[in-house]
Amino acid sequence: MTVAPDRPLAREITDILVTHCGLDPDAAASTPAASLEELGMDSLALLELSAVVADRWRVKIPEQAGQLSIARAADLVARKADPPGHTENAVEIDAPLPLVWEITNDVARWPELFTEYAVAEILHRDGDTLRFRLTMHPDENGVAWSWVSERTADPATREVHARRVETGPFEYMRIHWRYEEIPDGTRMTWTQDFAMKPTAPVDNAGMTDRINTNSAIQLAVIKEKIERAYAGGTR
Repeated sequence: MTVAPDRPLAREITDILVTHCGLDPDAAASTPAASLEELGMDSLALLELSAVVADRWRVKIPEQAGQLSIARAADLVARKADPPGHTENAVEIDAPLPLVWEITNDVARWPELFTEYAVAEILHRDGDTLRFRLTMHPDENGVAWSWVSERTADPATREVHARRVETGPFEYMRIHWRYEEIPDGTRMTWTQDFAMKPTAPVDNAGMTDRINTNSAIQLAVIKEKIERAYAGGTR
């Protein structure tokens, strides 16, 4: 079960402390920044809190939880119940690795390669490191999401490491591209590691599902476009 680190969870932690640990609800309401110890929660109360949290969310609260406020304790539970996101998606492309590398690392032309990007603007280049802004096509609400990323390509190892500089709803987003020669073509693998901010409209598990779904779509599109270019002898 995943839980977003929001106010409802803080209220649920408060209810546990009141019901099972003897917390004074008025004291909790009047001093929201106070630690559990400052609210009078002793070691036995914290043990009871730990037991209920472990049973309800399969999360272990650390021994120093008494130093946390209720909001911080709720955030801790949410993060442990909703671990950071990790995805890995791959595609096999019937084209030689040098061509696949060249096409997929031409960031300025990504709007021709991906279906989701409307604009790719190169902001700075330093050797094999590129900083750029991506702007997506408007969503169903007419919003065109945009952010700055940075990526470093290593032609020797055929790997690329990228990260979002403007993280938006993410606490962080890191992407690792790997290219491998296989019989009759190239395997390209995307690995993404990320975590969502507490204020994000989707949690880590939800974003993992979205990324896996979208990656499959984009990889299929890229495969078709590169194979067509290779068969036609053009980019």
